[in-house]
Amino acid sequence: MNQNKDFDLNFVEIIKLVWEYRKHLAVIAIVSILLTGLFTAPFIIAPKYESEVIFYPTTNNSIGNALFTDLNMRQSDPLAFGEEEEAENALQLLNSSALQGRIVKNFDLMNHYGIDQKGSPQTDLGLKMKKNIQFSRTRHLAVQITVLDEDPVKAAEIANGISAIYDSVKTEIQKQVSLEALEIVKSEFESKEKQVWDLRIALQKLGEKGITNYEEQSRALSEELYKTAADGAKRRELQLQQKELAKYAGEFTYLNETLILELESLSEHRKRFEKAKVDVEKTLPQKFILTSASPAEKKSYPLRTLLTLIVTGAVMLFSILALVILNQLNLLKK
Repeated sequence: MNQNKDFDLNFVEIIKLVWEYRKHLAVIAIVSILLTGLFTAPFIIAPKYESEVIFYPTTNNSIGNALFTDLNMRQSDPLAFGEEEEAENALQLLNSSALQGRIVKNFDLMNHYGIDQKGSPQTDLGLKMKKNIQFSRTRHLAVQITVLDEDPVKAAEIANGISAIYDSVKTEIQKQVSLEALEIVKSEFESKEKQVWDLRIALQKLGEKGITNYEEQSRALSEELYKTAADGAKRRELQLQQKELAKYAGEFTYLNETLILELESLSEHRKRFEKAKVDVEKTLPQKFILTSASPAEKKSYPLRTLLTLIVTGAVMLFSILALVILNQLNLLKK
């Protein structure tokens, strides 16, 4: 009970103390508000405006599909979006040196951010870009580009520009991969064409020897022999023809069956080759934009009202604590 009384008494004393020095505390609060407002004024801390672009990166598997033998495999929709892997890949590309370099060049960020060329300009530029340009993934697996700038129009221009650069760089990468894939598929297709051509030539040479269709010719000779008398010149001639035909039976069968298989394979290679050519020639959109950037009407930084409340609250809390401590010290002296 005594502890509760002491606590209640102390709390009451604190309230009395605050009331006693209310004018002093009010002055401190006013000064705190004025100083916070002064130090966050535009001529000391330049206000910044925020613009953002939100997009879904698309999925395009058509290039990879050209390298698979089985063209009947189930393929993903080349314009599908909202995949976690694609969002992560997009973030990696946005943070890549190739894309970052284009951002710096396209918007002349060295001059725009006033980077001093002496010392470590690249490091200073990197720090500035980290502060003002950010890439993140939303909870719905979209990619968000956020840009802060003292000029609201410039902020929107940079955000939209980065979105366009992303599309351009990804298209170039896929184009390069497509060209490499095309060379591989073209080489395989031409090799397969040569195999088929060689088989046709080999069969043509057999044709010149009179072997055009072993099975049909063999059947026809057998029927003729069956109809021909046991003795006679014609029968002997047919037997010689049958013997000559049998010499090429294995070779003809092998070449003919192999040609059938290789023609099927050639057809598949032709499809892959045509598909690879389309991949090189076409350009698909690399993203689906949900929100384009536009110039902000209100600044995003600094948040003067919130900052003033935080600073003033902290100063008042410290002031009250100081009053309590000083009051306790005075009581101890008495």
